[in-house]
Amino acid sequence: MASMDGYFGSYVVVVVLLLIGVGIFAGGLFVNRMLRPDRPTPEKLMTYECGVDPVGEGWAQSQIRYYVFTYLYVVFAVDAVFLFPWATVFAAPGFGMTTLVEMFVFLAFIALGILYAWRKRVLAWT
Repeated sequence: MASMDGYFGSYVVVVVLLLIGVGIFAGGLFVNRMLRPDRPTPEKLMTYECGVDPVGEGWAQSQIRYYVFTYLYVVFAVDAVFLFPWATVFAAPGFGMTTLVEMFVFLAFIALGILYAWRKRVLAWT
């Protein structure tokens, strides 16, 4: 029974530290709210974009292709994150062929995604 108390005791330490962290964060927000000046004026409450007064309505449509390009960028950024550790493990003895096959499978999935985007004409910037 003593081993279980020690096991759960480590979780108690984590929970206590988590509560202390949340308390410090919440306390900082509360002190900030109490000490800040609060003098709303019409100029302060007016919406603006980069210091320019708003003109017209706030509704603007944007094309979906911008979001698709963003997602493709994220996919390639994640690729780069996975390629660096792979390159270090590839050189380790005993992992060469296994990591090479795994990387080709990974790159095949990425190539299928790019092929799909190309076939749907998402990559055409017109």
